[in-house]
Amino acid sequence: MDKLLCDELVQEIFQRLPPSTSSSVSLVSKRWLYLYRTSKTSLSLRLTPHDYTIPSLSSLLSHYPFLSSLSLLLPPDPTTTKSTTFADHLLLLVSSFCPQLHSLRFLAGPVSLSSLTSLSTACTQLTYLCINLSRPLFLMWILNFPSLKELSILVCCGEGLEQAVDVNTEYGFCADDDSDAELGLESLCLSGIGADDWGLGWLWRSCRKLKKLQFRSCEGIGDGGSFSSFARCLQGVQEVELRTCRTIIDGVLVKLAENCDSLTSLLVYDGGSREGLLRFFSQSHCNLQKLDLRLPLDLKNDHLLAVAMNFRSLSSLKLQSCCLVSGEGLRALGAAVSSGLEELALVNCDVVEREPGLLSTLGQNFRQLRKLDLSYNEMLMDKELASMLVSCNYLVDLRLRGCKGLTNAAMVSVFKSCKYLENVDIIRCCGIQAEAIEFFVMNSPQLRQVQVEQSKISDAAKTWASRKFIEAVA
Repeated sequence: MDKLLCDELVQEIFQRLPPSTSSSVSLVSKRWLYLYRTSKTSLSLRLTPHDYTIPSLSSLLSHYPFLSSLSLLLPPDPTTTKSTTFADHLLLLVSSFCPQLHSLRFLAGPVSLSSLTSLSTACTQLTYLCINLSRPLFLMWILNFPSLKELSILVCCGEGLEQAVDVNTEYGFCADDDSDAELGLESLCLSGIGADDWGLGWLWRSCRKLKKLQFRSCEGIGDGGSFSSFARCLQGVQEVELRTCRTIIDGVLVKLAENCDSLTSLLVYDGGSREGLLRFFSQSHCNLQKLDLRLPLDLKNDHLLAVAMNFRSLSSLKLQSCCLVSGEGLRALGAAVSSGLEELALVNCDVVEREPGLLSTLGQNFRQLRKLDLSYNEMLMDKELASMLVSCNYLVDLRLRGCKGLTNAAMVSVFKSCKYLENVDIIRCCGIQAEAIEFFVMNSPQLRQVQVEQSKISDAAKTWASRKFIEAVA
């Protein structure tokens, strides 16, 4: 039986197997083990900083010659120094054994320029790279990756300025901050940039094709405290994310308002500026369509009123833990963008519980909603949810995770009002019992996925879900 199928067909079958069962086929025979390995195009590994790691990884990678996507993670060890030597050895192994890589996520410690040069020579098809770098920042090595479209850099402590300068000189790179180039990067993510970091001015001037820009836990933009070069990369940017970046948010938002009319999506989490946000919402000329904010102490009604006045094309609004917002701001926003909003999230927003009747008004305004997330509003009651759902008949995705006040009656309301529902999340809804879930699963014609505790799924519900290809996720 093993020899009836040709190698190519067996490999095609292996590629279509779900991840949870695919590895077991390698136990059937040596031939299947070989074919399984050669059929793998994606691999994710979590490493340990031991002496045997390098030879073990070398042996492992030699068995997977056709990898196009590789992720290597080495958790940080506080008892060891952040030397680049170990990470360099690992990266050189990747260069040697994985020449067909298109995507590499390498979070095994900071790497040197020499190992990046070897990587660029071996893996000429790389389009995505996620890497650790040490201070100070010299980034002209990016020129050696002409196919690179997505770059993610996580900055950690370096080994000294003199060493970095010597290495750049040795490999023919000039750190002249006045020079620039034209890179093909379309997506850039920077994490851990410090207030005094420099070296990114060249990068900002060279990124003229950026579509997506992300900052995470950054205290600066790597341009010596200046935003002059940064503004050069903003024309054409469509998505911006700022996570835990309170010290730079004012400067970034000002430059976005002044230089970026193409922005369609903005995310700001955990650290904002009331003045900077209000200035951006009032002065920006972009056609913003997606707004995602998690700002417990920085978002107020005047911000929502400015959004209502200036961004009437919003299709997605997500608010998390915005405790200073009231129903007045949400109602004004609802009236302004009612015709186009397709996605609404009010996660852990106590205004949902504080103002009875608010959800009913929002439901009447947002009749075209396709996705609704009211997760972690613990005191949300059945009546309030039902009053909104009765107007939202086109929902396909509903998330109620952590809404402890809901009971079985909520599922009846969902069933009656949401005939097109495909996905529902009711994990940690302790008031919703197994019989209500069974009723809902067996009577929802479009349902494709339900997220709920396994203990609440009856045998009858499991059988029905299996027949109708409904996925139950715990």
